[in-house]
Amino acid sequence: MSNKYLWWQRGIIYQVYPRSFMDGYGDGIGDLRGVAARLDYLQWLGVDAIWISPFYQSPMADFGYDVSDYKGIHPMFGTDEDFDDLISKAHEREIRVILDFVPNHTSEEHPWFVESRSSRGNPKRDWYLWADPAPDGGPPNNWLSVFGGGAWEWDEATEQYYYHAYLKEQPDLNWRKPEVQKEMLDTMRFWLDRGVDGLRVDVIWHMIKDDQLRDNPPNPDHEPSMSPFESLLPVYTTDRPEVHDVVAMMRGVLDEYDERMMIGEMYLPTERLVTYYGKNGEGVHMPHNLQLIVMPWDARRIAATIDTYEGALPPGAWPNWVLGNHDKPRLATRVGPGQARVAAVLLLTLRGTPTLYYGDEIGMHAVDIPPDKVQDPWEKNVPGLGLGRDPSRTPMQWDGTPNAGFCPADVEPWLPVADDYEENNVQAESEDPESMLSLYRRLISLRRDEPALAVGSYAPVVTPGDLLAYVRENDGRKFLIVLNLGHEAQTFDPDERVFRGRVILGTHLDRDGEALAGALSVRGDEGLVVELTS
Repeated sequence: MSNKYLWWQRGIIYQVYPRSFMDGYGDGIGDLRGVAARLDYLQWLGVDAIWISPFYQSPMADFGYDVSDYKGIHPMFGTDEDFDDLISKAHEREIRVILDFVPNHTSEEHPWFVESRSSRGNPKRDWYLWADPAPDGGPPNNWLSVFGGGAWEWDEATEQYYYHAYLKEQPDLNWRKPEVQKEMLDTMRFWLDRGVDGLRVDVIWHMIKDDQLRDNPPNPDHEPSMSPFESLLPVYTTDRPEVHDVVAMMRGVLDEYDERMMIGEMYLPTERLVTYYGKNGEGVHMPHNLQLIVMPWDARRIAATIDTYEGALPPGAWPNWVLGNHDKPRLATRVGPGQARVAAVLLLTLRGTPTLYYGDEIGMHAVDIPPDKVQDPWEKNVPGLGLGRDPSRTPMQWDGTPNAGFCPADVEPWLPVADDYEENNVQAESEDPESMLSLYRRLISLRRDEPALAVGSYAPVVTPGDLLAYVRENDGRKFLIVLNLGHEAQTFDPDERVFRGRVILGTHLDRDGEALAGALSVRGDEGLVVELTS
């Protein structure tokens, strides 16, 4: 494969949620030692990098996204030695490590906030967003928390409100403050110096808020089934123009190092998403493209989304696609087990870097969590709307032993294990050539072997109904991908185009080697990769 492409352009990223991946200490909670113990599996699977969700010092109000020490590791997840060992062992296997960086907010227990709230005159007071009450004594404006309720918390001692985009235990930093900028950029250098290969920046589009504290306008499209946060349009609390100055500062730090990269998390429409690539290489390397997670599983909608995204990318920008993460329902639950196989083909044959979420490669589904086992503060704050993220964070299913091999049999895991773990697990699926895991491994191997699928061009093929098709090409090698996003058989027969070749990979093994000359019958819930000869 051409050396002009960097590792993060050629490769496949795998998200590890460390609490749920592997318990290395035997206490029912996953940790860094557990991740290191499973690196051979990740190497066997064929991924190029792991993105690890937070393991910092934290009171765990939001499972590590409330940081009390950006340079410390929570004892729950291990030690500095465990981290260094993980980096070393990953690099020995040519697996890169991407750190989850949480710069928008800290924990209320972070020493900076403890000082900030100690008095109005404290030097760190304006490191956070404080404001006087409204004339009626209430909050300064109508801003809402993503996790439910108002976004302003009253501090009795200093008689002001502080802003929190998420939990009240997660006060937002004031990124307009040069001292905050310096501390956080130095934190980035701290981890880069320790060997991490990239940073995934949490809620990057939230990092600057309106300095006039103007009210957010109502959302005219809000429905009762939607999150209360969505009742307003967050135009003054997210995606502010000045946030790009902050992103440029962060990119400058990455550019001090060789081949390091930065991903930015953002849930934004295409036209706003692509602005985060920045001008003249001043943005994030990859603004996370999360559209496939939140949109309906519909062939025509997805085809239009791909084309819109491809057309909106700035010159030189590298695309990326994500189908699952720790905040959204499991892929197999969203689209069903049959379509989850089609989705695997889509993700691993589109142009751009794919990100896999742990467990999707074995078809893990959302797990019903009994009320007395709920952990997620979002579900506790806004019950009944299905916003809780616990169902997508259950322990990885390694084998058919008790607790799915995640933790010792006599220890209760932090979340319940899925009830189908005895059949759906890594060990069982690795021995079944028709399994979801075998499909992922074949796809990953094909992508690594064929530059056309890894870095080649993308060209859409117009198709009707539930079919989605496109061609990937590089240096004369061409592949046609045909996906049926419906449950009924469809005929692929594009007008005025005759494709000839052979099927080299399908969601089911019985199509491998089948010749293609013109029309092609595609079964329901089926995806095909065809090597073209003309």
